Amino acid sequence: MLAHVDLPHASYSGGVLSVEYAWLHSSTDPAHKPAHDFMHDTRPVVVFLHEGLGSVSMWRDFPSQLCQAVGAHGLVYSREGYGNSTPRPIGQAWQPTFMHHQAHVVLPALLRALGVSASQRDVVLIGHSDGASIALLAALAMPDIQGVVAMSAHTFVEEQTIDAIKQTTGLYAHTVDATKDQSKSLRQALSRHHADTDSAFGGWSSVWLSPAFSAWDIRQEIAGLTCPCTVLQGLDDPYGSVAHAESIKTAVPQTHLIYLDACGHNPHTTCAPQVEQAVRDLLSGLSTSA
Repeated sequence: MLAHVDLPHASYSGGVLSVEYAWLHSSTDPAHKPAHDFMHDTRPVVVFLHEGLGSVSMWRDFPSQLCQAVGAHGLVYSREGYGNSTPRPIGQAWQPTFMHHQAHVVLPALLRALGVSASQRDVVLIGHSDGASIALLAALAMPDIQGVVAMSAHTFVEEQTIDAIKQTTGLYAHTVDATKDQSKSLRQALSRHHADTDSAFGGWSSVWLSPAFSAWDIRQEIAGLTCPCTVLQGLDDPYGSVAHAESIKTAVPQTHLIYLDACGHNPHTTCAPQVEQAVRDLLSGLSTSA
């Protein structure tokens, strides 16, 4: 069931941020509620961090199916400017530090507000694209996080990524060699998942294409990660090459690196069984080492 929680001083402007979120549980008993489950079992909590154009609903059934399969609680939420969380103010551009803000300010505040303590139970972050980068940074900021699963992560600004975003932006804005029906289809598809679709798209595309963001690079920063990491990278991903996955493996030697054939930017939809097994293996490793 969708809900909202207000996080004081957590928005990019320093004001109150209203975050859309939902709890998922492996139990099929509809009477089970978050408080009940947290009090009576120690199952891990898997926190899902969406892509740059994502939201709670954009994940579709993947989080609930994964939690059922691996026996975990799940927490999905929409970041500022996405889904039905606080929208991006008109004229406000995301800054190059937007992922750090999400990792250092918003996610810790959200977990505190919802009573999730990584020092008291296993908490694993599963991120996709921008969400994967945020997950890596968040695990650095919160050393009690027990593991990270990063799908199609970005660790630096790559020309291939920029080219793909330009193409998508052109399609969205009717400025590439595509029919209006195709552009309308993209906007319509996104509008099902965002209260303000143009604002969500503009926030994402404008920061990635801004000159100030071109120097963004977390390859050295993530070398401080100590938790287990699993990185999944599609070999046909138009938004990034294997250089990102390889850079994580170089910086974080304990990383389990999985390349996926015939897979693009969305492993959780194209290669869901492999993603499920990767999460299962990571959680199994946590229980073995406990």
